[in-house]
Amino acid sequence: MKIICIGRNYANHIAELKNERPDEPVIFMKADTAILPKKTPFTIPEFSNEIHHEIEILVKICKVGKYIDAKFAHKYYDEIGLGIDFTARDVQQQLKEKGLPWEKAKAFDGSAIIGEFFPKSDFNSVKNITFELQNNGQTVQKSNTSHMLWNIDEIISHISQYFTLKKGDIIFTGTPEGVAKVNPNDILEGFIEDKKVLRLHIK
Repeated sequence: MKIICIGRNYANHIAELKNERPDEPVIFMKADTAILPKKTPFTIPEFSNEIHHEIEILVKICKVGKYIDAKFAHKYYDEIGLGIDFTARDVQQQLKEKGLPWEKAKAFDGSAIIGEFFPKSDFNSVKNITFELQNNGQTVQKSNTSHMLWNIDEIISHISQYFTLKKGDIIFTGTPEGVAKVNPNDILEGFIEDKKVLRLHIK
């Protein structure tokens, strides 16, 4: 299975990092070893002093697809979830300044937190899902999929022009504003529509 991530998909997040707004979805990948095993604390890696949380809505692909038209993309996923894309922001900044790929900052071991998935049918519309991240009981990120620059179907269509999507592939659809550094002993909790679906201890 592949972990395909979309960057710069929320305007306010682009602004907070002073990035340029892209003309098309920004795609990057995470290795399967990036997935943190269930019920395992996240340990801040030694190579970074600035690991940021990025809460994201996830999509799980349910059948093989290539060159998918956006109007048919809804047939290629049937589950929605929540996850955290941990980013070594200091490492990423160094790589960006040199024009180098982001993998060391984005795809390191344990950098992909994948919570529970729910049937797409549980939601009235995938274009209107509220999600939230709390750190030690305080809301740090909260948004709605209606604020995406590219919605889920458009993302799937775009990705499929370059990569064949297969059953079980997971797409991270981008993070809203509010990304920030995590510290030892932080407790992160993720919510979809006010339902807690993710809890993580930082070490």
